[in-house]
Amino acid sequence: MMFAADPMLSGHVGWAVFGIVCLKVLVAFAFLMVATMFMVWFERKVIAGMQNRVGPNKAGPFGLLQTLADGIKLFFKEDLIPEQADSFVFKLAPFLSLVPAFLVFTAIPIGGDFTDKLHPGQISMFGHWTLLQLADPPIGILLVLALSSIAVYGIMLAGWASGSKYPLLGSVRASAQMVSYEAALGLSVLAVVLVTGALQTTGIVSAQTWIGKWNLVAAGFVPFIIFIIAATAELNRPPFDLVEAEQELVGGFNTEYSSIRFALFFLAEFMNTITMSAIIVTLFLGGPQPPFEFLRNLPGAQWAWGILWFFAKLFLFLFMYVWFRATLPRMRYDQLMNLGWKVLIPLALGWLLLLASLRVAQSNGWNRWIVIVVDVAVMFVCGVMLLRAQTVSAKRRELEGTAF
Repeated sequence: MMFAADPMLSGHVGWAVFGIVCLKVLVAFAFLMVATMFMVWFERKVIAGMQNRVGPNKAGPFGLLQTLADGIKLFFKEDLIPEQADSFVFKLAPFLSLVPAFLVFTAIPIGGDFTDKLHPGQISMFGHWTLLQLADPPIGILLVLALSSIAVYGIMLAGWASGSKYPLLGSVRASAQMVSYEAALGLSVLAVVLVTGALQTTGIVSAQTWIGKWNLVAAGFVPFIIFIIAATAELNRPPFDLVEAEQELVGGFNTEYSSIRFALFFLAEFMNTITMSAIIVTLFLGGPQPPFEFLRNLPGAQWAWGILWFFAKLFLFLFMYVWFRATLPRMRYDQLMNLGWKVLIPLALGWLLLLASLRVAQSNGWNRWIVIVVDVAVMFVCGVMLLRAQTVSAKRRELEGTAF
């Protein structure tokens, strides 16, 4: 399924079009900055309520301006660069973490009526039809995956360029963690692409007209669960926040950073949480699409209702990540690796093969239940073999350990 790019950019690009693009860039950037500021406040306030504390309540009403006050404080602090650091890479690393988070959000449709056959997902702005997103490249979801993967380079380079062994340990953990979960993340996205037949984010959203066709249901719940776990690990959020380590009594890769450069890393972490939640909404929950068909008959413009649906779904996942932080204990590093390599990747690959088999059965008129039974039997046998190999390996390590 291939959708046309932004119609505003398909013809002559004049000053009016250039102005609209600049306006969309400014709105997207301003929204992400403000949303990140309130996300910090929201997380602190919700966790305080869960732990029977007050939370931020001094700066502004309900403490809403506390994050702004913290940012101003960091901005005026002394900017220190370690003597043994690589100065250029040390300064560049925070931007390598922040910029990809912003670029990912530019490919996410945040509104629009995708049932409109004439102008799907588009609105009229200053006499031009345009999408409610900054960019809609033909390889949209692949671009999103590439940009989300680039963010780890900021963490790796920050730890390496600091010239200290403790930040380096944190960056090495980040790289190993990313490798472990990027494969499972990509396989779960492939399941969505297989079901919808589209790479563009607008095509993926258009295929999810109501809750029965959301990829949460159409692809089975397994890719959704795998994506959430892998995304949580990629965001370095609890229970997978192994980049930071209290056992080393340091903050991790950003130990040597101060002032505004430390604030950029802090900003990137929460901005990535918002953008990854937006990706989940786009891939599995229909993006701006309402959950039921009758909700399309609500009074007012449907593109405006699409914005409301999008942010309502986005809020649910932001709350979910805050709940994770307040509830789940941090996993050990070996548990993290075992979950990624021995559970998520085989499960994601097996489920992708099952979905592919069902598509082949559907196109050839085969009995899909026979295909499902055969695929499940094969996955069960492979799972038993893997579990057997793991058990034998664990017993062998235990015997080797007791031999000394």
